[in-house]
Amino acid sequence: MSTITDQLLQQLSSGGLSQISQQIGADESSTGSALAMAMPLLTSALANNSAKPDGAQALHQALANDHDGSILSNLPAFLNNPQAANGAGILGHVLGSQQPAVAQGLAQNSNLNSGQMGQILEIAAPLLMGALGQQQQSQGLNPSGLAALLGGQQQAAQQSNPSMMSTLNQLLDQNNSGSALDEIFGFLRRLFGGSR
Repeated sequence: MSTITDQLLQQLSSGGLSQISQQIGADESSTGSALAMAMPLLTSALANNSAKPDGAQALHQALANDHDGSILSNLPAFLNNPQAANGAGILGHVLGSQQPAVAQGLAQNSNLNSGQMGQILEIAAPLLMGALGQQQQSQGLNPSGLAALLGGQQQAAQQSNPSMMSTLNQLLDQNNSGSALDEIFGFLRRLFGGSR
């Protein structure tokens, strides 16, 4: 199964990765590896949140209102000015006060510093939301269909790279409760259910 992460990395391979690398001041290999970690982490967070009916409904609404996938139709324009897509705002809601710790943790597992990893997360978040919005539209997904899609994506990521997903789960599990993504449900609910 081709994951949304795979599809996005494929789309970025024709010039996009080079643009991102230049923006963050890193080589393409390190940038690609960092994106390959950041996207499944964000996907897993969304999958866990949408496993609850109210979370799925709120995400469905946010995608319908603000993330129709058009960002992927003109990647060069987005990558020239990624700040315009408000990736920082999305992450602020999704990760909240954990954002620095997540960036730091991801950086420790890559060749990038935490500042560069923070930039990667800010670029990855709007891309992922755009890809989900595109899937929602093309497949005519309702909230439960969207939840099922995300669950499948999470499972595929787990199967294709269990060691990386284990690392990501540990990274998000700030209180060692063993249920990593519980930590960010509140932040996700603020993003998809609260004021925007």
